[in-house]
Amino acid sequence: MAHWLLKTEPDDYSYADLERDGSTRWDGVRNAAALLHIRRMRPGDAAVIYHTGGVKAAIGLAEVTSEPYADPEVDDPRRTVVDVRAAGRLPAPVTLATLKADARFAESPLIKIGRLSVVPLTDEQFGVITGTSG
Repeated sequence: MAHWLLKTEPDDYSYADLERDGSTRWDGVRNAAALLHIRRMRPGDAAVIYHTGGVKAAIGLAEVTSEPYADPEVDDPRRTVVDVRAAGRLPAPVTLATLKADARFAESPLIKIGRLSVVPLTDEQFGVITGTSG
């Protein structure tokens, strides 16, 4: 199982929206590198939902529930999406400042390529965010 961090502007679609909906199509990604990451996702992969904008914090967890597929709303076969379902809110938001201060994130695209909307996480990084790693 792989781990991912999915960024969203909470004014567009927040973790509370995902909780309300139960599941959603994760769409709107245009960056080529982020689309490559989406194409690597598989059902059962875990994702951290991260709010951008004024929040800048990991808020909750989701599970990838579909294989990647072409976005049915866009006439561009490169625009790939996956379906995700809510998997629980984090006990407390984990801020970007906290992650930047942790050496385990020093080489992460989350820190190095701040505008990347889909970021792979190592098992250790996922554990740091979810509180299951020292």
